[in-house]
Amino acid sequence: MDRATTNARAGASTRRFAPPVVWLARLAWLLVAVLGGSAVEAAVDERSAAIRWVVAIGGWTVWGIVALALAIPAVRSLTVVRVVAPLAIAAGIAIAVAGVPATDLVLFGLPTFVAVAAVFTPELGIAYSQASAYGDEHRFPLRAPAATGAVAIVLWLAWAPLALAGPLLLAARMWLVGGLVSAAAIAGAVFLLPRWNRLAQRWLVLVPAGLVVRDPLVLGETLMLRTSEIQTISLARADTGAADLTGPASGYAVEVSTGATVTAVFAGSPSTPEGRAVHLTAFLVAPSRPGRALDVARQRGLPVV
Repeated sequence: MDRATTNARAGASTRRFAPPVVWLARLAWLLVAVLGGSAVEAAVDERSAAIRWVVAIGGWTVWGIVALALAIPAVRSLTVVRVVAPLAIAAGIAIAVAGVPATDLVLFGLPTFVAVAAVFTPELGIAYSQASAYGDEHRFPLRAPAATGAVAIVLWLAWAPLALAGPLLLAARMWLVGGLVSAAAIAGAVFLLPRWNRLAQRWLVLVPAGLVVRDPLVLGETLMLRTSEIQTISLARADTGAADLTGPASGYAVEVSTGATVTAVFAGSPSTPEGRAVHLTAFLVAPSRPGRALDVARQRGLPVV
């Protein structure tokens, strides 16, 4: 069996068989509805009928959106589950403040925590990114730059309370405040969702012809290298002088050195709105699972050292 056939079958197998963490996320999210419903009911039991209806409809809507996204592996699905599923944790905090019985709180909180932890694992990210891959390619998500990741978390923490509180304020007939909060939540979703989705569209891609670095956050243009241009691929040394294309991101990086000078174009910034071209003979990328990326690169015949 030749290498191309092996790679094609490996890619098809990756898309066909979901790793255990995907099924763990799906099962845990199912248990959120099966076991956690009593906690939600207890939290709003003494509230008005309007509030009970809003909580019921909103809760099932959030649950259904995440359940559908978990059932359909894709890059957009990955963004949806990582943005929407943590709303259940925010809801759990609200339920705890409402003073529901401890047993109900545990039955809601435990599967919620497991599901949210699972959707943020690198393995689930690889599986959902690979599900959208084209033909014979392996996609490895890149870790977010530290500063960008921190900003994304802060923005989510600012947006999530608005998304939860807006409908409840309207149900409580607080029309002005509820309308303003709901409008802010909708505007935030429209503005932030495309930007959060960009975080899921950053990959080191191994293809039959070589490798590709697709990173719209760091690079203004996709960086593509043919196999003949690649001299070595390895884990980066601490004292490496390679150009940093990671953002920078924390953790281990993969270093790619080239036999000749290649050009990378950094994304635009306030000081360089058209981007900035750099000529390099080695660069760093930060796949979420660098060891697995190197293993697949070796299997594809790339010069891993």
